[in-house]
Amino acid sequence: MNDTLNILLKVSGIVKNYVSGTETLHILQGIEFDIEEGKSAAIMGISGSGKSTLLNIIGGLDRADEGSVFIGGKEITSLSEKEMSLYRSKQAGFIFQFHYLLKDFTALENIMLPAYIAGMKKKEAVEKAKELLSDVRLENRKNHFPSQLSGGERQRVAVARAMVNNPALILADEPTGNLDPQNSDIVAQLLFENAQKWNKTLIVVTHDKKVANRASMRLVLEDGRLRGEQN
Repeated sequence: MNDTLNILLKVSGIVKNYVSGTETLHILQGIEFDIEEGKSAAIMGISGSGKSTLLNIIGGLDRADEGSVFIGGKEITSLSEKEMSLYRSKQAGFIFQFHYLLKDFTALENIMLPAYIAGMKKKEAVEKAKELLSDVRLENRKNHFPSQLSGGERQRVAVARAMVNNPALILADEPTGNLDPQNSDIVAQLLFENAQKWNKTLIVVTHDKKVANRASMRLVLEDGRLRGEQN
């Protein structure tokens, strides 16, 4: 029984189907896995295997047809839309292949805004954003706009932004997919380093085996089901 006390994420029996014309596509077929608090998992699989769909269900951006997702022992799959929105803003941090930074705001402002919107005092949000900028080694770029940053720098800002509300869970969907190998290595290193520093549970969808090998656990989606291996 004590073994389950540090399980942050529990995915149980997740099923997701899509209807296309007269055909039903069985994307996820009874997905089950657990991740301990502070650990990381990489989800791999061919394009169209359902990796992003699974991540979106865990993050509350999509809903499963069957099954449950528990975060810290609380089921999120049955939350109302309002409750799900609160879950996304408070408990889950998102990083996507495209950075989605606001072009008219500086790096510092892009990081602090989610915290400020969530109710943190402005001064506190700015201080937290400065700390996170330092964590991703961009303190000297805080007043630069996204157009003045390189692709790798923009993605590092996105990593910092995902952590500003102190979420328990970080969900990264191909976070290095648009980067050259050198920047990919830098972003992946900073992502895993900061997840560990702040004791975040991290799930990364990736095609990059070098990124996947940094994770505590590797999961492969194949024909709607997961097979996995522990590092």
